[in-house]
Formats: sequence, C-alpha cells, structure tokens
Amino acid sequence: MPTVTLYPLENYSFGTKEAQPEEDPSVSARLRRLESDFEENGMRRSVEAVMVVHQHNHPHVLMLQIANSFFKLPGHYLKPDADEKEGLKEMLDYRLGSEEPHEKSKEDWVVGENISTWWRPHYESYMYPYIPAHITQPKEKKSLYIIHMPPYKVLSVPKNMKLLAVPLFELYDNSARYGAQLSAIAQLLSRFDFKYDNKHSLNKH
Repeated sequence: MPTVTLYPLENYSFGTKEAQPEEDPSVSARLRRLESDFEENGMRRSVEAVMVVHQHNHPHVLMLQIANSFFKLPGHYLKPDADEKEGLKEMLDYRLGSEEPHEKSKEDWVVGENISTWWRPHYESYMYPYIPAHITQPKEKKSLYIIHMPPYKVLSVPKNMKLLAVPLFELYDNSARYGAQLSAIAQLLSRFDFKYDNKHSLNKH
C-alpha cells in the first residue's frame, strides 16, 4: 500500500492574487471550443491535482470554488506535446503559485501517481471512468494525480476563486453536490496509507 504523508491544514498560508476568469462564459461555449480543438489537434488531454492535507487527523482535499457553487480541482488542459506531470506543475504554479518571480517554486510541486482517468466520449459535459465500447475517438482524456505536499507552503488564490479544504466524509457518496468525478476521490484515496505528520504543525511553534 503506497504511503502519503499529510500535513496539517494550518501549515499552509493562503494569499490572493489577480483574478483568473474562466476561458469560456458557459458550458456550451467550452464544448464548442473542445470541438474546435479536437479538429485541430485531436483528443484533448487534461490534468488535475488531488492535493490532500489533514485536519484533526482526517484527510481533506483542496478544491477551488468558483461563484460560491462550482467546485473543481486545480488543473487545466495540456498543450498537445506537453508531458503530463511537468504540465501539471506549471499549471499549479500558475493557479496557486506566487506572482513574485523570485518566489516561483515549481520544484515544490511533487506530482505522484495517476489515481484516476476520465474520458469524454462526445462533445458533452459528462465523462466516464472508462471508454465506452463503441467509442473509437474519445474527445478528451482527463488524468488525476496525487500531489505530495511539502510541510509548509504559501498558496496564492485568484481573487475570483476560493480554495477550500473538503473532508473525505463530505465528498463520499455525494455526487449530488460535487459530481461523479469529485465524489469518487474518497474511494480513489482509500488505497493509500496516510501518515499524519503533526510534528511540523505550526500550532506547536
């Protein structure tokens, strides 16, 4: 069973930076752009980060919330020739890294293993954790990677988003609120042996 060390939520500082508006104003616009991208470059590849911390020795997943309702993991789609792990590091630095050039810290992002892959068979919002039998050209592949968090880090959050720590008990079996992909994270993480590191807790300093 792979081991992941979790550090207390209070070890992470949360700052703000300039807003990062969504590229598309609506779901339909996003799917139209997906169709255009597919015609030009083929299947889109997306990567997202599963960043886990703990609070009271229970795992919490860091998620972005947009417009006080929509939840998503940090991540984005890749350039056609980009490496998945390196591309995810760059996206994490863009989304949550400091805007100060001397504080750029891509090496702080330790991307672990792929814990889940989702497929979009058509130009529609729903994705599946498998490729349906009749689909030969899926339109998008989304890979979720666990991130091995450092003991301490400053996370700079765009002004138009919130970064929330969602406990696994809240995610589990809660697709009505979080959707199929996010609610499945509780099961996906059950294969890891979590070690709760409290000796680095800022509360002890």
